[in-house]
Amino acid sequence: MTAEKKALSDIEIASKSSMKKIAEIGSMLGIQEEELELYGPYKAKLSDELLTRLKKDQDGKLILVTSINPTPAGEGKSTVTVGLGQALNKIGKKAVIAMREPSLGPVMGLKGGAAGGGYSQVLPMDDINLHFTGDLHAITSANNALSAFIDNHIHQGNELDFDPGRIVWKRALDMNDRALRNVVTGLGGSANGLVREDHFDITAASEIMAVLCMADDLLDLKKRLSEMIAGYTSGRKPVTVGDLGVEGALALLLKDAIKPNLVQTIENTPALIHGGPFANIAHGCNSMIATKTALKLGEYAVTEAGFGADLGAEKFLNIKSPAGGLKPAAVVIVATVRALKMHGGISKADLHKPNGSAMIEGCKNLQKHIETIQEFGLPYVVAINRFTADAEEEITLLKNWCSEHGHPCAAADVWEKGGRGGTDLAKIVDELAAQKSVFSPLYSKEDSFSEKARKIAVKVYGAEGVTFTPKAKKQLAEIQENGWGHLPVCMAKTQYSLSDDPVKLGRPEHFSVTIREVKASAGAGFIVAKTGEIMTMPGLPKKPAALNMDVDEHGKAKGLF
Repeated sequence: MTAEKKALSDIEIASKSSMKKIAEIGSMLGIQEEELELYGPYKAKLSDELLTRLKKDQDGKLILVTSINPTPAGEGKSTVTVGLGQALNKIGKKAVIAMREPSLGPVMGLKGGAAGGGYSQVLPMDDINLHFTGDLHAITSANNALSAFIDNHIHQGNELDFDPGRIVWKRALDMNDRALRNVVTGLGGSANGLVREDHFDITAASEIMAVLCMADDLLDLKKRLSEMIAGYTSGRKPVTVGDLGVEGALALLLKDAIKPNLVQTIENTPALIHGGPFANIAHGCNSMIATKTALKLGEYAVTEAGFGADLGAEKFLNIKSPAGGLKPAAVVIVATVRALKMHGGISKADLHKPNGSAMIEGCKNLQKHIETIQEFGLPYVVAINRFTADAEEEITLLKNWCSEHGHPCAAADVWEKGGRGGTDLAKIVDELAAQKSVFSPLYSKEDSFSEKARKIAVKVYGAEGVTFTPKAKKQLAEIQENGWGHLPVCMAKTQYSLSDDPVKLGRPEHFSVTIREVKASAGAGFIVAKTGEIMTMPGLPKKPAALNMDVDEHGKAKGLF
């Protein structure tokens, strides 16, 4: 690697890159210029007319990218997703990438950006990481409009008999703001509404985000919005958005946000960036529409699911795939030497020192994620995301471990070399995708909620079982009474551990998962089971990434990774 490359940050690399006009990227995919809704020269939304036209076209093959449990050392799953898409094009395949949109909370907080990295990133990365085409703002607006409609309904006479103590709909903000987790509204007299306790979620945790990402089209979106639960009556009966009669207004606010966004990678590979539910507190996948559109536009659609295979991939395969009739052709499991050493007991401060024994110990975490993908019956490959400071002997040791255990693997130098650094990985993916696989979710719709949760905990996390708090048992009884017991389970769990305890790295044993709260997301089509101390409104760290961000006199962003 040259000294120049060493000195460049992701945003500096992006600023030196040459983008093609987005109409030209669309033309590469057979999209007519009038089928694009332009947001400047380098971003566009795909029109309804295009999405309708594509429905009759044949699907390509779906590649799912997941990873081991994330650590502060970094895994680079998004970077590998972008690099793999570029690499498939390098070996003569037509690939389209489908990814989630970043949330401002993590961008300004811990991550600093979420558009890939190095020479495998999506552009324009500053726009994508900030306001992009306004999708998250539209979701925030729709979420908070519903809150206003609920409070106004109660203020104007409460015809639907809302129990103010059982309003389950929360307000939202696309920022980490711990001060808004618990608030009191309606202060200042009766003219300002009913005094009640309220709460904020981060926008990525809003059910409207999940609904938009699960919907097949605008009509399905409206139907799902109408089924969302706003609260309960004094007789403990659910009150839905449809009961309030405002699903049309919410859909109107989302009519543009539901359209996928087309951008490009640093090597001009087409990428659809759309939707962004978190995987630790939501289902962690980009929109159904974007994934299905990528399958129509390319021989390969390369998509990712949030965090490790215990979260994003499990939800992609148990929730999104059955709902959308999707079947991945192969799965890529991303691991890094640095992260494996942390799972093997090494502190972040000592990761620069070669330590093969710690890395092999950390491979227990990788092995469990491999076993999870095997449970679904899917072919897989381990992608060793190479960091420039990795010792070659550790890379070789990890390759040997994979070989000894019968796991296909390839090193991916996509941060430093872009697509050409991932061609070995791309060739293995192409071979795996040609094989026949027998994909099936881990549970059936007929299984009880408890059995679904148990299968996830045992088969995916390696737990001995699940336990329910008295509160969760009571909520589950109400869910079953209201007819939602058939829905799939969306586990809200820490991303850092296979267990529900974030400090238990590696492959924990002899533990049980405690479900402390259960909530029906009837519009999204799943039941959320909250475990551990997971929160739906994160806080900012002591030194947020925002401290390094700035803009120059020409409007160019600085410090976004």
